[in-house]
Amino acid sequence: MLTPKEHFHGSDLEKIETIYGIKKEDITSFSANVNPLGISPKLRAELAGKIDAITGYPDREYTSLRKCIATYVHADMEHIVVGNGSTELISLFIQITHPKKALIIGPTYSEYEREISLGGGSSLYYRLEETDDFHLNVEDLKKELTAEFDLLVICNPNNPTSSAIPLSDMRKILDICKLRGILCMVDETYVEFAEDMTQITAISLASYYNNIIILRGISKFFAAPGLRLGYAVCGNMDMLKLLNQRKNPWTINTLAAIAGEIMFKDEEYISQTKMLIKQERDRIYDMLSSCYNVRVYPPVANFVLVKILKESVTASDLFDAAIRKGLMIRDCSTFPFLDQKFIRFCFMSPEKNTELMNLLLELLK
Repeated sequence: MLTPKEHFHGSDLEKIETIYGIKKEDITSFSANVNPLGISPKLRAELAGKIDAITGYPDREYTSLRKCIATYVHADMEHIVVGNGSTELISLFIQITHPKKALIIGPTYSEYEREISLGGGSSLYYRLEETDDFHLNVEDLKKELTAEFDLLVICNPNNPTSSAIPLSDMRKILDICKLRGILCMVDETYVEFAEDMTQITAISLASYYNNIIILRGISKFFAAPGLRLGYAVCGNMDMLKLLNQRKNPWTINTLAAIAGEIMFKDEEYISQTKMLIKQERDRIYDMLSSCYNVRVYPPVANFVLVKILKESVTASDLFDAAIRKGLMIRDCSTFPFLDQKFIRFCFMSPEKNTELMNLLLELLK
């Protein structure tokens, strides 16, 4: 059996093509965590008709786009800043705040630690415990949030655990951070997939706390990573001023700005996405729960983390078997605190989900 020589991200289809000899067009990526419905039908129908907009510069303030986002997320337009994907905004935020020592709740996305390191800072991880299904123990976190830290980083819902911190607990976290002079960066990339996002999103807190910035984008829920459109919500006007001063003008091209306005208004697409993900999340969780050779952690987002209990099978074994069928899952052994017994995969179409589940359950019998 060919063992992968490296770990693959959901965007690494060209590498897969080279190593396995499978055309990228024939691969279903359960690793990228992208909406299986594809882009908004409204966007597909309307964007081409806006092509002449590229003959002019975008509005430097992106006023219309920010108004649209404000309506979509129920926030003050003045609290919104847009950027070339949430990664640009993360980078700008780190450059401005220069955190010397950050606490990152993990296992989680590696880009946070990388950006902090590039900014000259160091990071420690606060470990989510497997015994608690990777749910955060707020009282225990409070003990760790000492004044030696100047930044707390939270992915909510978290990747790869698909666990989430409720709004009530987020308030407690922000209170202790404010008391100890700690800024809080919350990445809500996956919150729109949650069954009841109002119980999770921290956007309503931005008007009351000046120590929080909330990041979102369109890559996952709106299936448009190639447009590179992200936004942040922050009630700290001094921070917003610095972000706007530091970022380059026109980082979002005209068509991406127009596309954002169309997508955020496609209520039918948004509703259909939420319905599909809920149905498949519940169905897949039930199927995995019936398999005695895995442990499945209750998912909140559009993906699920699974621990392999069968001694003779590893994450790389399942990755290899799946990719040979054109199904790409994520080997999670590169995440902090996880090992060769953890895999993650997102929910795609019902037919593809069934195909993947039949394969995995057969291997895990």
